[in-house]
Amino acid sequence: MPDARDQATLSARDREILKDVILTYILSAEPVSSRSVAKHNFGLSAATIRNVMADLEEWGYLMQPHTSAGRVPTAAAYHLFIQSMMENRAVPARERRYIQENLRVGGADQLLGTASHLLSELSSQVGVVVTPAIGETVLKAIDFVPVSGRKILCVVVSSTGFIDNKVIETEEEVGREELVRISNYLTENFAGLTLREIRERLVRMMVEEKAQMDRMLARTIELAQAGLAADGAPGVVVDGTSMLLAKPEMADVQRVRRMIDAFADKARLVRILNRCIQGGGVRVLIGADCELTSDLELSVVATPYGAGERPLGTLGILGPSRMDYETIIPLVHFLGETLSRALAEAFSSDPDRR
Repeated sequence: MPDARDQATLSARDREILKDVILTYILSAEPVSSRSVAKHNFGLSAATIRNVMADLEEWGYLMQPHTSAGRVPTAAAYHLFIQSMMENRAVPARERRYIQENLRVGGADQLLGTASHLLSELSSQVGVVVTPAIGETVLKAIDFVPVSGRKILCVVVSSTGFIDNKVIETEEEVGREELVRISNYLTENFAGLTLREIRERLVRMMVEEKAQMDRMLARTIELAQAGLAADGAPGVVVDGTSMLLAKPEMADVQRVRRMIDAFADKARLVRILNRCIQGGGVRVLIGADCELTSDLELSVVATPYGAGERPLGTLGILGPSRMDYETIIPLVHFLGETLSRALAEAFSSDPDRR
């Protein structure tokens, strides 16, 4: 495809016709003909419009899927539309209230699930939320609970409310009272550090003579190393894949298979999203912009979220490139800000987390 012509050299007529093609295609999912554009009262003949559309194709803004078909926008056209053509819309008041009400209650894990569902429900696309890596979360409290025999349940609560449960097994059985003392010791001495930092500190403690002489400290290190394993990768919550399957673009069986494989391999999905989405604000990735959108021939509209000053992950919407950007971009922006506030408020409202 030719490089897109500098947008500054496009005439007002070029831009207006291109905008009409984009908006028509977003609504219809069908290639747009010059006759269809002429119906929208530009005061131009179908032949003139056809010539303009041919120029736009030559400049890389339109493409013709079939010789006898109309034209569809390219990634360059969508980027131009987003940068300088689309209306700056706000999320409707009713939807804002709906989002705020649904993100008002619940723990951190529940809030992320709710956010993914809201993204899908309000956009009719796929909602995606990348959750924090457990190793990078900050410890609020830890509790060891005897399960049976030498098996112990380790419950880790992060400062932002995320909870991780893990069953570990010790060399010998440990009583409940000793587990309580170990839990209290770790919480009092390591709260405020990331799990990765705690593990590094414990490794240093292991080489100290004190750790070899103090039975409780040695057992504390043993339990903490097993329970605070920091190798947990970020996760991802996906909602609304059935909505994507209903789109006309997904009539291609091979494309559906690629999409299902991509969503099934969540570790890869997280890696790609984290690699694609960098920096603050809303990012829009289309086509060849990143591996995910290129493989699936889809677009991603995403933004970071956090709790206060601490970034935690990314949330966004994934769907066909003809998605309604005028509605979806402000929706993603508002939901990211609202989720961040909800997580910060959940943290600040609990005196034990301060």
